[in-house]
Amino acid sequence: MNYGMFIMPFHDLAKPPAQCYDEDLELVVLAEEMGFSEFWIGEHHTHQWENIALPEAFIGKALALTDTIRLGTAPTCLPYHHPGHVATRLAFLDHLSHGRLNLCFGPGSVYPDMELFGIDDPKVNSAMFEEAAEIILQLWTQGPPYRYDGRFWQIGLEKWVDRESHLGILQKPLQRPYPPICAPAMNMNSATMKYAGRKGWSPISANLSPGNVVADNWRVYEQAALKAGHRPDRNEWRVCRSIFIGDDREEAKRRAWTSYLGRFFDFLGGVLDKGPGPGRRFFKRDPDMPDSECGRDYFLQEQIIHGDVDKVVRRLNALREETGDFGTLILMGYDWNDAEDKAAWLRSTELFVNEVMPAMNR
Repeated sequence: MNYGMFIMPFHDLAKPPAQCYDEDLELVVLAEEMGFSEFWIGEHHTHQWENIALPEAFIGKALALTDTIRLGTAPTCLPYHHPGHVATRLAFLDHLSHGRLNLCFGPGSVYPDMELFGIDDPKVNSAMFEEAAEIILQLWTQGPPYRYDGRFWQIGLEKWVDRESHLGILQKPLQRPYPPICAPAMNMNSATMKYAGRKGWSPISANLSPGNVVADNWRVYEQAALKAGHRPDRNEWRVCRSIFIGDDREEAKRRAWTSYLGRFFDFLGGVLDKGPGPGRRFFKRDPDMPDSECGRDYFLQEQIIHGDVDKVVRRLNALREETGDFGTLILMGYDWNDAEDKAAWLRSTELFVNEVMPAMNR
């Protein structure tokens, strides 16, 4: 089993954004030094806690600071961008990375982001995601002239194609036919997993989901892939988890909740309580569970894996027994409160790399 890291990110509002980005870049360098195989960066536009609007720009700087770690968008929210722009900028970034680029395509799920870009219906958001993906793959795999007449976008580059002058020809990615593409999963019977299975992309299961939903992500993906004639490979499946490890179990539990890890779940639960969607439903193992019970104690039992090395290994193995094998465990990265908290997070990461992952692989 490989291991990677993912930041949405989640930062203290009191920190200047430049400091947040510097600390995130510091984390990328540390992850490479510690043997992480990949690092993922989320995209958000209207969420001040999650403050990276263009993961590709962040990746561009991180490439200059690293040598081997693969870097990926998680996801590129396709409905928010013109597909032609996505295709050309990601092809460019793949060459700039010398083939170290991973991709994750998704519809995006933050309601203020959707409002900013004029999307008022989640179903339309999903339809835009699928159409944009089709256009991007067509632009990457076909030559000019280009034509796509869709519901949301019309792509036409026919009049000004001049092969002799090399005009009107889009650059293709370095990795052929294109970089590895993943798709995010958060729900039971995920429509995105059905689409990813049909396309032969790889699944990434969210850290917010309980174990039974993670298991269902693979079931839905596998069925769709097989139906489309693909051979699903569990080694290509990535599972994200929020993990805090300490030398003392009770201290690890305390820090897991009082750090930004716990503050994130507490904050997100409050946001979902206000939103137009299903509230805390996607946190729940049992959809009939009352929202009043979906709080601190539940999160510490289900989504937040904490404790000493032995306890964390047991919980991860219990997850793997429920979900079946997966190829990469993605460790979620969070902010730190102060120098003491940062030292505790670094210690947790060292234990994850040097003790938890070897135990998992045994």
